[in-house]
Amino acid sequence: MSKRDYYEVLDVARDASERDIKKAYKRLAMKYHPDRNPGDKEAEAKFKEVKEAYEILTDADKRAAYDQFGHAGVDPSRGAGGFGGGNGADFSDIFGDVFGDIFGGGRRGGHRQPARGSDLRYNLELSLEEAVRGVNRELRIPTLATCDLCGGSGAKKGTSATTCGTCHGSGQVQMRQGFFAVQQTCPTCHGRGKIIKEPCSKCHGDGRMEKSKTLSVKIPAGVDTGDRIRLAGEGEAGEFGAPAGDLYVQVTVREHPIFVRDGNNLYCEVPISFAKAALGGEVEVPTLEGKVSLKIPPETQTGRMFRLRGKGVKSVRSHAVGDLLCKVVMETPVNLSERQKELLREFEDTLSGGGKHSPKAEGWFDGVKKFFQDLNS
Repeated sequence: MSKRDYYEVLDVARDASERDIKKAYKRLAMKYHPDRNPGDKEAEAKFKEVKEAYEILTDADKRAAYDQFGHAGVDPSRGAGGFGGGNGADFSDIFGDVFGDIFGGGRRGGHRQPARGSDLRYNLELSLEEAVRGVNRELRIPTLATCDLCGGSGAKKGTSATTCGTCHGSGQVQMRQGFFAVQQTCPTCHGRGKIIKEPCSKCHGDGRMEKSKTLSVKIPAGVDTGDRIRLAGEGEAGEFGAPAGDLYVQVTVREHPIFVRDGNNLYCEVPISFAKAALGGEVEVPTLEGKVSLKIPPETQTGRMFRLRGKGVKSVRSHAVGDLLCKVVMETPVNLSERQKELLREFEDTLSGGGKHSPKAEGWFDGVKKFFQDLNS
């Protein structure tokens, strides 16, 4: 009998992402899982079909070969042996894999313990002021939480899981092939040693449910982009009573219209007029704590950096406080009146006839003159 198209089996588009494929696989695997369909041979066959399609489409090389050549380009068989008596698929191996994929557990090495819940990540964006001073934030987190009806056991209220009749609670079975005996994960209980005969009506035997929870998180003062805050036990609930995972809050600080942060220091540009740069004076400079007065000495050149100590950011890891570095930028006046232009021309005339007023320009022109002399020599 010809095989169905793998994309059709998983009910996904041919350009589906690996994440979409895995999501479809988990949904179908849960639907046709033997624990949900005891004694149903048709469900068992569909379960194996879904597993085979998943293994091909999540392997980049196999998927490429399948897309080009179809079933002829891949060989999903696992070799002879197993419970099927030579049908090319080791049934216990398939069961162990899907149990691990759905519930996050392993499938080898004896009685399998319920897996710890997955860690979660939450991306939190803050303003510079919030990052510097610290803030309390309410976070809404979608997660897998312990089922409140069965308490995470997965069994119907008033019932409990029973010892597996196949492995008698050990989680392992032995298979004999000639002179050899091979120990494998029990295909009935998947290594747990227990069977849920009557699944919980609310979580359908999983022990966990999708749920959103709200957490109040204190963000410490001084955090910066790339910092991560760990909230222990606030991740996904573990399976069947296992410990929950952790929640990691990943911090990103938005760009600020005035300040640029570099570690614990802050930088900003302060525009000053030509007259103030030449004659000196005072300008008001913003800080995160309010305005301060910055003294500009006479003959200040554009680009000069002034340091205001202790006006930066307090480190989240120590008590050290950074500085605020202010770069003064001389601003050329615009929209001049005719009288203002005339005054500037008169002023320019008073500066001609020597380099004592513009030593940098004089030195630069001397360097250019020497450059051309050397070039022509």
